Amino acid sequence: MRKLVLLGGGYGNMRILLRLLPNNLPQDVEITLIDRTPFHSMKTEFYALAAGTEADHEVRVDFPEHEKLKIVNGEILEIGIEEKCIFMDGGQRIEFDELVIGLGCEDKYHNVPGADQYTYSIQTIGQSRQTYQALLSLPSNAVVGIVGAGLSGIELASELRESREDLQIKLFDRSPRILRDFPERLSNFVKKWFDTHNVEVVSNSNITKVEPNLLYNHEETIPVDAVVWTAGIQPVKPVRDLGLESDASGRVVINQYHQLPAHDNVYVVGDCAALPMAPSAQLAEEQAEQIVKVLKMRWRGEELPETMPEIKLKGFLGSLGKKQGFAYLADRTVTGRIARLMKSGVLWMYKWHNG
Repeated sequence: MRKLVLLGGGYGNMRILLRLLPNNLPQDVEITLIDRTPFHSMKTEFYALAAGTEADHEVRVDFPEHEKLKIVNGEILEIGIEEKCIFMDGGQRIEFDELVIGLGCEDKYHNVPGADQYTYSIQTIGQSRQTYQALLSLPSNAVVGIVGAGLSGIELASELRESREDLQIKLFDRSPRILRDFPERLSNFVKKWFDTHNVEVVSNSNITKVEPNLLYNHEETIPVDAVVWTAGIQPVKPVRDLGLESDASGRVVINQYHQLPAHDNVYVVGDCAALPMAPSAQLAEEQAEQIVKVLKMRWRGEELPETMPEIKLKGFLGSLGKKQGFAYLADRTVTGRIARLMKSGVLWMYKWHNG
């Protein structure tokens, strides 16, 4: 029996499962999915879990069930590419013929002293739960610093404002304006929302050190009661430990078939893969579609095409609380209630298609 092993139950590998099961898996192939949790977590919604505006069960869906799918829960210690084996915490070894690495990312602290010790995270569902507990227990008028004003930081700051009107929220942005790589209209809309809802955006910031209850921004010290880090990501440690060729962000270099150049039985999907676009759930799913096509062709013994179709993303959707949002789709900016309804619709459809 041929063994396909999927590392991580994120957006990419979830799409692979749904495309292969129940009827598109050859009789001689079985799948093992390895993940630390027994369900698929919707990482794009972790900000709401951390802010306390969505319950745990609202940000997860079950993995599909099939007689040829085995789910293993646990921590991965080492990925043995040469040995064709995954080494698990507790001594378990899982062999593979084909492997898809979709383990996602963790926070990148950019060598800022104290950042890894004294900040909270929303990278995993477990970390998001811990962040929720920390923010929930803060007294009225406490100061929350959110370091990083990308999509995650923006959505967390706005959702936290709706959840806790009594908190002081400071959002630290390295750029001179919010979402500087996108149209100014989009930036102005988000900034106006923050101004109206009393969220302080600290532009041109540079966090150089984190201490308990203290942030260093350039030479200034800012008292805080809690800090959430959303200022960059990197592949998880088992992937970094492989020592593979990577880009400036540490993401693994792959060929046009999403394979490791020296190992055509190993694929990389999602946040770990070096691609021209920024990591996103949408990108992981588009990669997964192509990986499934490559796997099917290889299983049938067919020659792979010389090139693969270019991945084209539709854009992105962001929320500002439960009533307002923003979007950048097909080079067009959409803001306000319509954008928020669009995001809610996409989330509903995702849950519906994933059972």
